[in-house]
Amino acid sequence: MPETHLPQIWRLRDQRYRLEGAQCAACGEKIFPAKEICPNCKGDQFTPYVFSGRGEIYSYSVMYQAPHGFDKDLPYTVALVKLAEGPIITAQLTDIDPGEAEIGQLVEMVTRVLGEEGELGAIEYGYKFRPLLQS
Repeated sequence: MPETHLPQIWRLRDQRYRLEGAQCAACGEKIFPAKEICPNCKGDQFTPYVFSGRGEIYSYSVMYQAPHGFDKDLPYTVALVKLAEGPIITAQLTDIDPGEAEIGQLVEMVTRVLGEEGELGAIEYGYKFRPLLQS
């Protein structure tokens, strides 16, 4: 896993644990992750928006080589997930064997361990997606 720091983990907790993004006050565009400028209308006023955590696989790739810190899970699947509210995000799939993912497959967000940091062994959690268990 890339070098991260505890303050950064703390600042990103709502994004990583609840899929909290933003909704543009001017045009209503839902954005994840939150940005300072709306990509749709260039507005700069937002309210926090918590996404449902449901979506479908837009595209995917099975990883057989990984960056440092992600190699313990090889092979694994990384997908572009189109959230039910519209944004497309990149996430690792979990609870599915490589090669079983399908474009259009319904998925839901779950919180999983992303890695450990430093000598203290701080465990970093984040979102991944698994096949939808209930519709």
